[in-house]
Amino acid sequence: MAESQQQFADNKVDLKGDNDHHDDDINNLESITLVEGGPNLLLREKQPLVSNQTSHRDEVAECDDKHLSGVLVHSESRTISGHWVWKRLQDIRNSFHHVILGTKLNCLLLCIPVAIFMVHADYGKGWIFVFSLLGMLPLAERLGFVTEQLSYFTGPTVGGLLNATFGNATEIIICVFALKDDMIRVVQLSLLGSILSNMLLVLGCAFFFGGLVHSNDQKFNKGTAQVSSGLLLMAVMGLLFPAVLHATHTELEYGASELSLSRFSSIIMLAAYSSFIYFQLRSDKEHSNDAEEEQGDSGFLRPNSHVLTFWDSIFWLTALTIFISVLSQYLVDAINGASAAWNVPLPFISVIILPIVGNAAEHASAIMFAVKDKLDISLGVAIGSSTQISMFVIPFCVIIGWPMGTQMDLNFQLFETATLFITVLVVAFMLQEGTANYFKGLMLVLCYLIVGASFFVHRDSLDPHCTYSAH
Repeated sequence: MAESQQQFADNKVDLKGDNDHHDDDINNLESITLVEGGPNLLLREKQPLVSNQTSHRDEVAECDDKHLSGVLVHSESRTISGHWVWKRLQDIRNSFHHVILGTKLNCLLLCIPVAIFMVHADYGKGWIFVFSLLGMLPLAERLGFVTEQLSYFTGPTVGGLLNATFGNATEIIICVFALKDDMIRVVQLSLLGSILSNMLLVLGCAFFFGGLVHSNDQKFNKGTAQVSSGLLLMAVMGLLFPAVLHATHTELEYGASELSLSRFSSIIMLAAYSSFIYFQLRSDKEHSNDAEEEQGDSGFLRPNSHVLTFWDSIFWLTALTIFISVLSQYLVDAINGASAAWNVPLPFISVIILPIVGNAAEHASAIMFAVKDKLDISLGVAIGSSTQISMFVIPFCVIIGWPMGTQMDLNFQLFETATLFITVLVVAFMLQEGTANYFKGLMLVLCYLIVGASFFVHRDSLDPHCTYSAH
């Protein structure tokens, strides 16, 4: 009996060991599947269960990662694109705000569509002239602003060239259209009027209002003023000899000699003005280097005052030039009709009215800087602009008229040349002391009134469209 019980216990232990070994085989190594051939026939496939499950999970996880990565990349790309578009829209809005709404003259922009409508509706020449002139006022002021913004990216040399070219872009565009229509007298008189307006009216108002605000005499850089006065006297020389040669009838060939002399003198004047620009830029660079050496490591940083990007400046420069070109064409076509309709001499319109409106922005700038006791900047606006016109714009018109077949010369006639000569002498005497006050400004303004009255009673015998009466 005892032997039977012991044998039963041993068998039970063996059975338990077999079961444990069988469970380990099933759970750890193999999978059991039922195949055809009988319900009791088992086939052991050597495919690990745990490896299968892990591999499947890895494949699913990998697919999920790839899908999620693709979604994230696409989402990030859309986010970057959206940020770029939004930033670009903000840049356009800011540039529009600074260029169009950044001036108090923006209300005059409404005159542009009015002028275009009047031209197509064939209104009177006088009204077309008025609205075209008023529409050009904010465009000319904004053109100077955009040119200044562009100079921050081009450097001092190119910036000086841009300021020389686009600073008087309005006058240049008007002159090009007038030369195309062979209106040489309009070109000569309008450029002469710009010089007289800047030297007498603009500078006179700056001296006068600056002197009223500041009781003591205001001082400015006498050396720079004398250099500008010398250039103006050189311009008078270039205009005086062709006029005297024509008036005295001493040229070798009538008309041809003074034209050849004018073209030769224009080339010399352009070379002299280019040298002046180079000299001025180099002097400014040396002064700025000296100022930096004096400051040392004080941590002073020049403020970044540009508000437009490079390409925004290029875009607005192109757009403003196009609109100024359109209005300039309207202005040139209507000036003779306006002179006849108003019974006002053409020299008075060209020498007095055109420059006063066209240089209104410069008038305001010169007065503002003089009131702030920055008279050197006022002189740069007034005398610098006169120097640009006399030494750059006038010779440029003579040279560009050469291939156009237009006989533009430096013979501004004796009356106009004498007026310019006396004006340059008066201004040179006013600047020789290096000081300014309200009395000097009043004298310059009164001289401009005399000049205006002289051109109101002056009849231009060379104007073939002159149909008015000066009485």
